Amino acid sequence: MTLLNETAKGVYIIAVTPFRDDGEIDFASTDRVVDFYLEKVATGLTVLGMMGEAPKLTSKEAHSLVSHVLARVAGRVPVVVGVSSPGFAAMKEISARVMDAGAAGVMIAPPSTLRTDDQIVSYYSMAAETVGPKTPFVLQDFPIATQVQITPQVIRRVVADNPNCVMLKHEDWPGLAKISELRSASDSGERRISILVGNGGVFLPEELSRGADGAMTGFAYPEMMVDVWKAHAAGQTARAHDLFDAYLPLARYEQQPGAGLAIRKYILAKRGVIASANLRKPGSALSRSDIADIEQLIMRQERRLQELG
Repeated sequence: MTLLNETAKGVYIIAVTPFRDDGEIDFASTDRVVDFYLEKVATGLTVLGMMGEAPKLTSKEAHSLVSHVLARVAGRVPVVVGVSSPGFAAMKEISARVMDAGAAGVMIAPPSTLRTDDQIVSYYSMAAETVGPKTPFVLQDFPIATQVQITPQVIRRVVADNPNCVMLKHEDWPGLAKISELRSASDSGERRISILVGNGGVFLPEELSRGADGAMTGFAYPEMMVDVWKAHAAGQTARAHDLFDAYLPLARYEQQPGAGLAIRKYILAKRGVIASANLRKPGSALSRSDIADIEQLIMRQERRLQELG
């Protein structure tokens, strides 16, 4: 497998982890999830992300899941694996295992204990050393979840200090100005890294216009992100916005804190991708009113897509 590098672009789907109703990993549904994402022409996959319920897995389960996904993908697209961990010993072990198994790179989010710019820079220098210089890593900037604010200046320091930092997963909100500043810095001669955006793609057209290279996030309709990215890359900006607008109400609904993954899994189960919409405990459940909202949004989305042709 080719390793992740600074030129990465497209749509890397954050894969859900399917569970059976009894809470065990559903590997048959995992196969369907992988096939589904590849059928929707995902550029790559990301596993053990926050929306993949990684913190709910044992280390043995995490290793089994990654190995299973990598075997199913069989080198067709790059796979990035989340290796964030409170301690570097665990991060080193996980990174070595997944890279040996065929992962293209790893993703590292900062721990919530970091408070100053210098602490963040020092942490990522240690993390880069821990995973090793030959392992490319993604800096995950997701302050809503991590409670760590990483400024563009700090990101630039991390990139300058660590050649194996090849991608920013940008999930700041609002964060358009951050993308513009980072791209301005690279245009002025600083090392350019890939920027893939998150937050369910709810700002994707604007983020692409600011210089993002694509998306690394999840949504129950990954074809939205793929089609928007392709249209934008082809210079069809108006088409990209029209496609995005058709999906936006449902994408917005899915972005609700706490309920978002339950919504995504409900839709994926409805689409026949996973057998159960179950979240491993602790996890939220949808009410009848929630489901009625989702069904109404899907119906309206289908009508808008038909109108677009």
